[in-house]
Amino acid sequence: MMSPVLGVSFLALVLSGGAWAFAPIGGGASTHVSITGTAVLQKVTDVCRAIAESEGLDFTPTGNSAEELVKACLGPKATGEVSAAKFKSALNEIYIQNGQVDRDFVNSPAHHFNSEAFAEGRRLITDGVVSIKANVQRENFQAARETLGRVLHTLQDFYSHSNWVDLGYTEPYTNLIRPDLPLENLADVSTPTCSDCANGGFCSNSILPNILNEKKLTSGYMGIFSAAKPKGKCSHGGAADLTSSEVPRGGISKDERRSDNVALHTAAVTVATTATLQLLDDIRGAAGDNNYLRLMGIARSSVVAFVIDTTGSMRDDILEAKRVVNEIIDSKKGTQDEPSQYILVPFNDPKFGPLIRTTNPDVMKAEIAKLTADGGGDLPEMCLSGLQLALTGAPASSHIYVFTDAVAKDIALKDTIVALIRSTKSTVSFFMTGDGARRSRRGVESRAATFENYKDLALASGGQAIGVTKENLPQATDIIIDSSTSALVTVLQRARNPGRAETFSFLLDESLNNITIYITGKSLTFTLKNPAGVTQKQNEANGKLGTVQTVGNLYRVRLATDKHTGLWEISMNSNQPYTLKVTGQSTIAFIYDFVETFEGPHPGYALISGRPKAGMPAMLLVSVLGRKGPASVKVANVALVTVSGSEVVGGALEDMGNGDFLVTVTKVPAGEFVVLLNGTDVVSSTVFQRQSTTQMSVSKVTIKAVVDRSMEPGKPFTLPFTVMTDATGGSYKISASNDRDFKMNVPGSIAVTTGGNSTGEMTITVPANTPSGTDVTLTIEAVAPGASDSNYAVLRLSVVTKVTDFTPPQCEVVSVSVVDCPVDPAACSSAFWQLSAN
Repeated sequence: MMSPVLGVSFLALVLSGGAWAFAPIGGGASTHVSITGTAVLQKVTDVCRAIAESEGLDFTPTGNSAEELVKACLGPKATGEVSAAKFKSALNEIYIQNGQVDRDFVNSPAHHFNSEAFAEGRRLITDGVVSIKANVQRENFQAARETLGRVLHTLQDFYSHSNWVDLGYTEPYTNLIRPDLPLENLADVSTPTCSDCANGGFCSNSILPNILNEKKLTSGYMGIFSAAKPKGKCSHGGAADLTSSEVPRGGISKDERRSDNVALHTAAVTVATTATLQLLDDIRGAAGDNNYLRLMGIARSSVVAFVIDTTGSMRDDILEAKRVVNEIIDSKKGTQDEPSQYILVPFNDPKFGPLIRTTNPDVMKAEIAKLTADGGGDLPEMCLSGLQLALTGAPASSHIYVFTDAVAKDIALKDTIVALIRSTKSTVSFFMTGDGARRSRRGVESRAATFENYKDLALASGGQAIGVTKENLPQATDIIIDSSTSALVTVLQRARNPGRAETFSFLLDESLNNITIYITGKSLTFTLKNPAGVTQKQNEANGKLGTVQTVGNLYRVRLATDKHTGLWEISMNSNQPYTLKVTGQSTIAFIYDFVETFEGPHPGYALISGRPKAGMPAMLLVSVLGRKGPASVKVANVALVTVSGSEVVGGALEDMGNGDFLVTVTKVPAGEFVVLLNGTDVVSSTVFQRQSTTQMSVSKVTIKAVVDRSMEPGKPFTLPFTVMTDATGGSYKISASNDRDFKMNVPGSIAVTTGGNSTGEMTITVPANTPSGTDVTLTIEAVAPGASDSNYAVLRLSVVTKVTDFTPPQCEVVSVSVVDCPVDPAACSSAFWQLSAN
C-alpha cells in the first residue's frame, strides 16, 4: 500500500512519477505518511482538547500546523516559548519506521497482508500493540514509536491489498486489532478468487462474483522473485509483481489511483485513515491522555539529565548538583522552561546506576538529595557506563551533564558513546573538577589523557568540557540553567585544535532571545562586534554588548536584551585549542536525518543508523519549523560544515512540502561535519542561521541489522547482521554492547571480501525476571583491519512477555444510581451520565 517515507510531512509529495503512491486527494498525496499524519494530528487534537476542557481552559489553535497545535496544547498552561521540534521528531520516527517496512520486509506477505497471510499479518499487529503499550507503561516512548510506525504500515496495507473495500465495507475490520476475535470467512488456498484480466494490467471487476456475494476475504499474491501462486488466485499487480503475468492476470491492489479503481482507491484511503485512528485510540485508552501526548512528543523541549560521580572526593560536586537542580525547579516552575523530564544516573566503582526518570520535580529533588559521596579512592570510575545509561534512557536531543573528578575506568566504551551521541543527537557537557595533586606523575598523565577523551566526547555532541576547581564549580553551572530551556537552538559552533587567530561571523534574527556565547580554552583573547560596529573584549565583564563571566577554562557571554539583529563577528586569538558556541531561544529551528534510497516495488528513503556511506552523495531529510508553521519561513540553503575547519559544502534542495526538504550533497567534507541552515523568517523579514550540534563523518564500512520481533524474558534472542565494505577486505573486528548489561554472545571478527559483504549472528540472553516493556539499546560496531575505518548500528529492542490470555473480562453490574433522570427515556441523551468500572 502507498509509497513509503518520501518526506516527513503530513502531505508528503511522492517520488517523481509516483507510480506506487496514492495520487493527490484534497491537494495532498495519499501515502502512508499522509494517512498516518492525518490520523495522528486529529487524535492529538482530540486529546489536547479533552485535557484543556477538563482543566477549564480554551483550546484554540491559530492554525493546523504542528507548531500551532503544540502551542495550543502547551501554551495555556505556562508562559514562554513553545517549540514543536519534539513533536516533529516523534512524527518522523513513526514515519521512517513505517516506510522502512517496504525495505526491510519487502518479501514478507505478513507485513503487507499479501498472499492471503491474514493470520500472520494480524499477529504482527496485535503483538506490536502489546509491545507499544508495555513500552509506554515503562516510559520507553522511542521504542513504542518505532513499533507503532511498523504496525501502522501493516494495518494500512490491509485496506489496499485485500478486497475489504471491494466487499462494500466502509468501516475498519476491528478484528485486526482484537486478538480475542476470530478472522472469519477467509477464502482458503484452494478457492479461486479472481478472473483473468485480458489486458494483463488492472481490471475493474476481476474479483469473482461468488467471492463478492459470499463476502469472502482475500488478498493479492505478490511475487518479487517468483511468479508462482495458487491456481485461480488474485495477484497484487504491477510491474514488480511477477505473479501478475500468470493467469488469472492483473491485480487488485489499490495502491495507486487509476481510472479503473477511483472509488475503491478513495475508499481504501478513508478506511485506512479510520483504522489508524481506531488503533491510536486503543493505545490512548491504555496509556492515558498525558502519556499519550508524551508518546507523540507533545512536551516542552527541555530535559535535564545528570550523570554524577558519587565517590568520596565528590562531596562538593554533589552539593552543587543539588543546588542547581533545586534552582532549576524553583525558578522555572510554571513556565515553558520548566523541564519536561528529569533524569539522574549516579556512578561509582564498580557500580553505576540505576537510571531514575521522573516528570515530578519533587521526586527529582528527593532523589538527588539522597546522593552521598563514599568509596572510590583508586582514581578510575565507571563514568562512561553511567553516561551510556543516560544516553539510552533519555529522549533524543537531550542535554546531559556529567560531574566527575576522575578518569574513566571504562574508557573502552568511548566508541559506543560516540555512536549513541550521533544516534540520539543528545548534547553532553562535562564538569571536570580537581587538579590531581595527590596523584603520581603517571596518574596525572593518565588523568590528562582521559580528560582529553571527555573533551572529545563533548565536542562530538556539541557540548562543553569545563575544567574548574571544586571551589569555582558553582560559577560554571550557569550553563545548566541556560540550556534547561524550551526552544533552545544553536546558531554557531566551531572548534580549533591547534588554536589560531580567526574571525567568525554569525547571524542573529529577530526571533532569538536569551542569546549566550560559550568559549572554552586557555590563554585566549576575543573581541565581539555587533552589526553597528560596537565592540567588547573578553576582559570587559560589563560591556556595551553584554556581560562576560569567566570561570576555569570557560567564558560565558550573555548578550544584552537590546541586541541588534544582523551579522555579528567574534575575533578569536589563541595558540591553544578552543571551542566557540552561540545559542539562543527561538521557535525557528530544524531537525534532520541522514537517509539513503532503496529500490523495490515501493521505492523510497530509509534512515541511516550509522555514519553515511563514503564516496556517495549524502542525503538528508530536513524539517524546518517556523513561528506560525512552515509557511512562515523560507529556506535559502542547507550545507555541511566542518567544525574544526572552514569547508562549507552546499546541498541541492528539493521541496517536499510542509516545510520538509530533501537535501543532496554530492561532495561530503573530509572529517567531522555538522549541518548549517540559512533562511528568512517571514514574520519579521529577518534572515536566520541555525546549526546542528552533533558531529558526523562518512565511512566506507556499513553494518546493518533489522529488528523483526520483540524479545521474551528468559529466552535467547538471535540477531543476524551484515557487514559491507567499499574498502579493502579482511578480518573486521566486531564488538557490541547493550545498556541493560544482558549477557551477549558476539563473534569477535568476521571476514569480509574487498567490496563485498558478510553476515554474522549474535545472541542476547534476556533474564527471566526482566519486566515486560523494558527497552534495550544495542550498539554494534565493525572496525576495518588496522583500525583504518569503522561504523556502527544502534538498535532499540523491546522485551515483551507473550500474551496468552485472550478471554474477555466478566462484567457485572454492581449498582445503578439515578440522578435527575428524565421520565421520558427519549430525553436521556441530554442527561448527564457517569460510569464507574473496576
